[in-house]
Amino acid sequence: MECLIISGMSGAGKSMAVDVLEDSGYYCIDNVPSPLASRFIELVLSTSAKYKKVALVIDVRSDANIENLFALRADLGAKGILCRILFLECSNEEIINRQKANRRRHPLDFNGDIAEAVAKERMQMDPIRNSADYVIDTTALSTANLKSHLLNLFGEGGSKSAMVISVLSFGFKHGIPHESDMVFDVRFIENPFYIKELRPKTGLDSEVYDFVFDREPAREFSDKLFDMLDYLIPQYISEGKTSLVVAIGCTGGRHRSVAMAENIKNRLDQKGHNVVILHRDITKG
Repeated sequence: MECLIISGMSGAGKSMAVDVLEDSGYYCIDNVPSPLASRFIELVLSTSAKYKKVALVIDVRSDANIENLFALRADLGAKGILCRILFLECSNEEIINRQKANRRRHPLDFNGDIAEAVAKERMQMDPIRNSADYVIDTTALSTANLKSHLLNLFGEGGSKSAMVISVLSFGFKHGIPHESDMVFDVRFIENPFYIKELRPKTGLDSEVYDFVFDREPAREFSDKLFDMLDYLIPQYISEGKTSLVVAIGCTGGRHRSVAMAENIKNRLDQKGHNVVILHRDITKG
C-alpha cells in the first residue's frame, strides 16, 4: 500500500491535487487530523484490499501540531507502508489574491489580516516543505499546468522519479519570478520591439521568432543554455529534485524571452523530458 500526504499553503491548489489524484486511482480524504490518520490507514488495510493508493490532505486546518505529521510518517513507515509528502506552495501575494477572489476566510485569519495569517501559516508549514518528497510552486501555474505536473508524477504511467521542468518567460520590468530556480537574461539580443511591424506581435509569432534566431548571439546562447541544462537535469534528478523552473527574461516579456523559452522547451521535449511552458507577461503591454 502507498500513502501520499498532501500538504501545503492554503490556496496553493490542494483541492485540484485531490481531484487529479482521485482520477488517477487514489482514495482521497481531505482535512484529516494527524492522530486519526494512522487509525484510518489501519482500517483500510484490515477491511479492503481495494485501496492500494491512499492520499490524505493534512495541513493547518487538520492539525496545529506539525510534529504529529512526522510521527504519522514514521509510524506508517514502521508498518511497511510507503509514505511520501507532496507539498504545494505559492507566493504570499498570489495566495492573498486567490483568497480575495474566492471570498473564503483563510483558516488562520482571526482578525481580518490576511497577510498576517499567510505569514503565520508559512512559518508553521516550513518544516513540512523542507522534508517533502515533492514540492510544486503553483504561483505561475494555470490549472492545466498544475494538472500536467501532477499527472506526470502520480498518473498512470507516471514516474515518481520524473522531473517536471517549467520553462518560464517573463519581463524584467514586471519583476523576476520568485519561484525561479534559474534566471537567464536575454536582453543582449536585438529587440524586435523596435521594429514597427513586429512590435504588436509576440515571440509565438513566426516573424518574431525568426527575427530573434536569425541572430548568431541568440543561436549561440540557446546552444550553451541547452548544453548546461542537459548536464544539470540528470544531476538534479539523482538528488531527488522533482521540479525545476527555468526563467528566461527580456525587458517586457513578450518578444525575445518568449522566443527563447519556446526554443528551449522544444529542445528539452526532444530529449524526452516532462516540460511545460509558461509565458507570464506575454499579454502585458
